[in-house]
Amino acid sequence: MTPIEIALEEAAAAAARGEVPVGAVVTDEQGQVLARAGNEVEARHDAAAHAEMLVLREAAARLGSPRLTGCTLTVTLEPCPMCAQAASFFRVRRIVFGAYDPKGGGVDHGARIFAASSCHHVPEVVGGVREQDCAALLRHFFAGRR
Repeated sequence: MTPIEIALEEAAAAAARGEVPVGAVVTDEQGQVLARAGNEVEARHDAAAHAEMLVLREAAARLGSPRLTGCTLTVTLEPCPMCAQAASFFRVRRIVFGAYDPKGGGVDHGARIFAASSCHHVPEVVGGVREQDCAALLRHFFAGRR
């Protein structure tokens, strides 16, 4: 299974729990999964319990380091400004995401965290991976709530 497929699986599981369907995974330089999660904002009553935050923290704990140099964060939705900044602080090598988020994104949209002169670490970014599948999961989830 590829990292984006794992992230999609986590997003679908989050949707089944009533969470916004965003899934994330952190892999090491060899492609081994260090952490995987879906959003847990509602379950934890924690606005910061985004899938990205959960996997970044878990991967760092697993490696015993606050830095994830050499690691890739793969997520189904463009990271928000909070998650983009966290990825920078964790020093991830690369971010891969699926759907673009013109309203709440922090990478290619909105705050554009990595373009700011105050950003100390800029990872490689690849957007639009399995974009249609990732966006469809979100559309379906929100259509059921309108």
